[in-house]
Amino acid sequence: MKADKKKILRYLKTTKGQIEGIIKMVEQDRYCVDISTQVLAVQALLKKANNEVLRSHINSCVKEAFVEGNGDEKVEELMNIFDKYYKI
Repeated sequence: MKADKKKILRYLKTTKGQIEGIIKMVEQDRYCVDISTQVLAVQALLKKANNEVLRSHINSCVKEAFVEGNGDEKVEELMNIFDKYYKI
């Protein structure tokens, strides 16, 4: 992976902390809207992490594949990811 690992790890570690916090909120029977707000915040961070990974993939792996003449395979991989992304 050629992505900015520090940036991605920061997003993921923050997400990990937030999920632990959400678990505590559920265990403590906290207000539903507060829990939902935190879940949305985690989803946003995961989206940022995924976007960073995909951006890096496009700017490195996909570009290299086109230079080498086998870009169609990488485009198909991306289309599969986008299909999954939009099903969420």
